[in-house]
Amino acid sequence: MMAMSRQAVRQGASLNRVPRLDYLLLLTAIALASLGLVMVASASITLADRDLGQPFYFAIRQAIYVGIGVLLALPVYRVRLALLEQAGPVLLVAALALLLAVLIPGVGREVNGSMRWINAGLFNLQVSEPAKLMILVYLAGYLARRGEELRERLSGFLKPMVVLTLAALLLMMEPDFGATVVLMATAMGMIFLAGVRLSHFSGMLGLAGLSLAALAVSSPYRMERLTTFLNPWADPFDSGFQLTQSLIAIGRGELTGVGLGASIQKLFYLPEAHTDFVFAVLAEELGLFGVFVVIALYAVLIWRAFVIAQQAEKSGNVFAASLAHGIGIWIGLQSFINMGVNMGLLPTKGLTLPLMSYGGSSMVIMCVAIALLLRIDSETRCTLDGLSASGAAPATRRRSMA
Repeated sequence: MMAMSRQAVRQGASLNRVPRLDYLLLLTAIALASLGLVMVASASITLADRDLGQPFYFAIRQAIYVGIGVLLALPVYRVRLALLEQAGPVLLVAALALLLAVLIPGVGREVNGSMRWINAGLFNLQVSEPAKLMILVYLAGYLARRGEELRERLSGFLKPMVVLTLAALLLMMEPDFGATVVLMATAMGMIFLAGVRLSHFSGMLGLAGLSLAALAVSSPYRMERLTTFLNPWADPFDSGFQLTQSLIAIGRGELTGVGLGASIQKLFYLPEAHTDFVFAVLAEELGLFGVFVVIALYAVLIWRAFVIAQQAEKSGNVFAASLAHGIGIWIGLQSFINMGVNMGLLPTKGLTLPLMSYGGSSMVIMCVAIALLLRIDSETRCTLDGLSASGAAPATRRRSMA
């Protein structure tokens, strides 16, 4: 009797236990956002003082964006994955509607010849940011529902590709080549990890590569970016100006940097120093040591995303595993492209450094993406421990839906 009583007490305690957060993931995201806030303040202080008379204008706004991201992430974390999966088709329609709306004159806002933004009051919403996340949620749901069809039949592979192609065409109409590359590459990574046939995947990968190459070659300004990337010093005061200034900033940093706030290149030499090229300012001020710290933080973030995906797959939740894979690939790919552009390893693209660059849309959506990873981790722990996601009752997870 006593043994049975102790067992009942242990089971009751287990059921009432709330699964802990993935604190390593959470702290890594906080570290990146905090370091980004410091670097945005440093990189923008001179520009903000000259143009606006407020040295910390951009830093204060970045802090507000982080706050909005956290406030939005909290309710997102409370949403059950089953409900999120069911909402996938609705989110897809919303994503395509946003990508269409931004092209309507009077709705979309044109900046430097691109229609990428909608006025959202406190900041201009770059529609590609929420659209990417919503499309990834839909794709994860499709992979969970139609996984067997995807692996066995060509039609199962072509269906999501039609949706992705439509989204890519809308993005290219803005135009936003960088977002198109990130979305397509992330989606292809998710589909590959879902077990698509190699013959189908290779054929589509080749077709996508040829299409992107054709788009790059067909546009004069994209061709100029490609040729400038290959030899920026051929025209260092015009087409190669931004890249050469970025390379000078990185070179000045050497091993330990010139010191926080002591950057020279941010003094109106390096364009977009607090947005797309904040990594170059970081390298100048904090040196190779700071660069290694940032790369290590991103490596930890991506590693945790893939570990969470692996655990979700072990629990039988294909949707959660696919979504975690997608978020991990997305953050890893975008951070790699941004750092590669700053170091002259890749052609210049208008992509932010996740959780670090100045920008409301990117920061808010990245906070939501981190919240989704934490939710996936929490539900997975509950499932593996035999608990419900609320910690109140046992739950049985399905492996996939027919």
